Amino acid sequence: MPMTKDEVLAKIEEQGVKFINLQFTDIVGIIKNVTIPVTQIDAALDHGVWFDGSSIEGFARIAESDMYLVLDTDTYALIPWESTGEYATARFICDVYTPNGDPFAGDPRGALKRVMAQAQELGYEYNTGPELEFFLFKPGPNGELVATPHDAAGYFDVSTDYATHIRRQMVSALQSFGIKVEASHHEVAIGQHEIDFEYSDALHTADNAVTFRTVLKAVAQLNGLYATFMPKPIAGINGSGMHVHQSFKSLETGKNAFYDGDGDRGLSTVALQFIAGLLDHAPGMAAVLAPLVNSYKRLVPGYEAPVYISWGRTNRSALVRVPRISAGRSTQATRVELRCPDPSANPYLAFTVMLAAGLDGIKRGLTPPAAAEEDLYHVDPVSRGLKTLPGSLGEAVEALKKDTVIQEALGEHIYERYVEAKQAEWDEYRLYVSQWELDRYLPIY
Repeated sequence: MPMTKDEVLAKIEEQGVKFINLQFTDIVGIIKNVTIPVTQIDAALDHGVWFDGSSIEGFARIAESDMYLVLDTDTYALIPWESTGEYATARFICDVYTPNGDPFAGDPRGALKRVMAQAQELGYEYNTGPELEFFLFKPGPNGELVATPHDAAGYFDVSTDYATHIRRQMVSALQSFGIKVEASHHEVAIGQHEIDFEYSDALHTADNAVTFRTVLKAVAQLNGLYATFMPKPIAGINGSGMHVHQSFKSLETGKNAFYDGDGDRGLSTVALQFIAGLLDHAPGMAAVLAPLVNSYKRLVPGYEAPVYISWGRTNRSALVRVPRISAGRSTQATRVELRCPDPSANPYLAFTVMLAAGLDGIKRGLTPPAAAEEDLYHVDPVSRGLKTLPGSLGEAVEALKKDTVIQEALGEHIYERYVEAKQAEWDEYRLYVSQWELDRYLPIY
């Protein structure tokens, strides 16, 4: 249960907190922050904190700018690198409200809450577990950002992994925020890493994912490095994904609703319908799950990123995978993994659209196509009847414009402003003349 006001005030006094960071995200997932002195915390807990929403990406126009933040006491945490002295600081994650006391329709956290409530009406709690990959880069000679990997290690390497101590610092900092880390390791590409944290309900997991990105950037900076969640910072090597494991818990029985020992691959009918929904809405979700121009340079064959809309048991080239489960844990751990999201996505909106897609598959009683267990990068997709994900952000935006289920999940406000922002990003990219074009064409034409 969230802490009471008295418990929060006692914790703040005990920890000697002097400042409070109030955090929320804009529609594209960038963390925003308002800092108040601790003397204002009593009023903030009672009445919220007002701010100008017209200055936030996708929030409001000038004429409707007044909004206020409501502190979620369950998210209180002392910031470990600012934990002592005259600047000791704690944080809360907040919900955004309008002046008349209603949840703001453009708040990504609120959108996730709305769709999770729909799942609860059907008797399910939606649980997720994202795996966020990231790169650590060394700064350039003048401190500028450059894509120079911190090491030359590969998957699970030891002797050439120069970031072991940095990941341990990251894990320690994450645990200070109450995030239960399960494992950390070097990833496939040079300079690439992964830290996995505990599976939980989607709201807590989204909060943790947002915190995760902030913490890792801060710890990297303290070590003179730059942590990036850019999907494909270096051509020719693996990009960074955010594979999302998902399942339902039955609110009636408390059991995993995705498990059926007699079902296809141990999956219940609900799980299969959920998979079918994910596959059906994959094109429409792509602009939210892979939201950058750069995202589609990761979603290409050959780098463990999915291209074809398919599913399978162990097939890492498939869009949806059903991971193998250790003996004796299948009733609790059975889940499905969606492999196209990347860590630049807004976690609140990513989970919102994935849940909406799965619920639509359940409501319509959809059946997934035959599972694909072979390496799809080495088959003829036409003969297999395989459809592909959008090949660019422009195609993804067009697919989103055609998917009313995903639009309704986002809500009219977020949908319209999200499409506007992503269309502008795509148009700017289309008009940009890159160094590749100059190198390729200027000497010839």
